[in-house]
Amino acid sequence: MINKADPYSVAVGEYYAQARKLLPEQVLRVKLPQRAVLKPNEFRAFDQLVTAYFGTKVQALALAWIQPYAVNCNSITSALALGYDGALCEHTCSAPLRHSPYFNATTNRPFTDLGVRPAMLLAADDVDAAKALIQRGIAADRSLGWRGAPPANVYFVSTRDRARSVRSVLFPPAGVQTKLGIDVHIEKVDALEDVDRVLIYMTGSTHVDKLDRVEWVAGALADHLTSVGGVLTDNRSQMSAMAWITSGATASYGTVSEPCSHLQKFPHPQVLLLHYVQGSTALEAYWKSVAWPQQGVFIGEPLAAPFARR
Repeated sequence: MINKADPYSVAVGEYYAQARKLLPEQVLRVKLPQRAVLKPNEFRAFDQLVTAYFGTKVQALALAWIQPYAVNCNSITSALALGYDGALCEHTCSAPLRHSPYFNATTNRPFTDLGVRPAMLLAADDVDAAKALIQRGIAADRSLGWRGAPPANVYFVSTRDRARSVRSVLFPPAGVQTKLGIDVHIEKVDALEDVDRVLIYMTGSTHVDKLDRVEWVAGALADHLTSVGGVLTDNRSQMSAMAWITSGATASYGTVSEPCSHLQKFPHPQVLLLHYVQGSTALEAYWKSVAWPQQGVFIGEPLAAPFARR
């Protein structure tokens, strides 16, 4: 989808449609306010337009813009997929939230089978950075997991910030998985440095330092569990998820409103890894890893699929 009112969106959306060889009927051009947060009534009109245009055939959405990234306290990607939840905004730390039927699902047709149309923002610092992101996604396709190739490195990191390192209980065992083409590392450190061939980097912190000391593979996924990592613009208190994209990752995730540290609101390390190495796209793997995604925005190149074989 392209926002005609946003020059960034027009440039990035047209580039993406050409790069991924989308058909004309797969591209919807809309006109949205150029601000971070949509009002519920603005979103409802937009959502109706999306439903009417795409019908039942389109399974997922790429949103070619940085903002709007939220609808009140909901992320725009989750509001499109699961519907807007206004009650959540009365107390964003509530639990449990609406469970995503797409969590850890096996289907590759989420709208047909589950009525869920997952979305991802093509968000980057500027048009050139977005084009580079798209090219990383394309370069990732079918690039990993081949017999005889060096493994890609997967890092699950616990920091000194205990509240934001709660996902450590979900980390898989460390070690080389030769058949999958990955090497899983479990680290206790505030920030990785001088690491190469990084496929996944999951940590918990308000800010992650030394991202310039990380060498990514095309298709890399990375996120940091914190309160408002999904506030993509004017986020002065915490690092935005876009910092991962800037450093060379291909997709990321962050929450747009205070979620508290409920594990279900953030990507599950093992579920994310499992689906990605089995051939899922970045969009599929990230979406399938979050049980309660209502507050979380997904960003990156959705079709990147380094372990796909078709």
